[in-house]
Amino acid sequence: MPQLELLDFVPQLIWLVVTFTALYFIMARVALPRIATVLEERRDRIASDLDQAEQLKQQTERAIAAYEQALAEARAKALGLAQETREALAAEVEAEKAQAEKLISEKTAQAEQRIASAKSEALTHVNEVAGEVAQAIVARLIGAKTTKAEVNQAIAKTMAG
Repeated sequence: MPQLELLDFVPQLIWLVVTFTALYFIMARVALPRIATVLEERRDRIASDLDQAEQLKQQTERAIAAYEQALAEARAKALGLAQETREALAAEVEAEKAQAEKLISEKTAQAEQRIASAKSEALTHVNEVAGEVAQAIVARLIGAKTTKAEVNQAIAKTMAG
């Protein structure tokens, strides 16, 4: 093997040192700075993305808080409107109920008046009818004729006593 020959060993070591030194300087001056620049840019981009993500997260949290507050206000407003509507409807129902009760009481009073007048009229007719029936009964039972005045007098005596 040519690498193991003693005569070629020293020049190989020299070339090894020259090549290693050249590669070291090329890497140190060209490749590593470029790699460091790329890594630094990547680190900066990641930091920027993280900052932007944090800002977006804060904006999202503020938007959620504003949404929840608006939702709570809307619910409170809806409850208030519902309560007002219930109260207005209750007042309207009470007013209609009072009006209906007033109408019913008026109709009841009118009906009671009609009943009272019909009753008094019927009672006056009852006396007449009772008189006529009594005349008819007396005429059939005893065959005697009585006058209206006599029958009315007998009825009044019976009613009084």
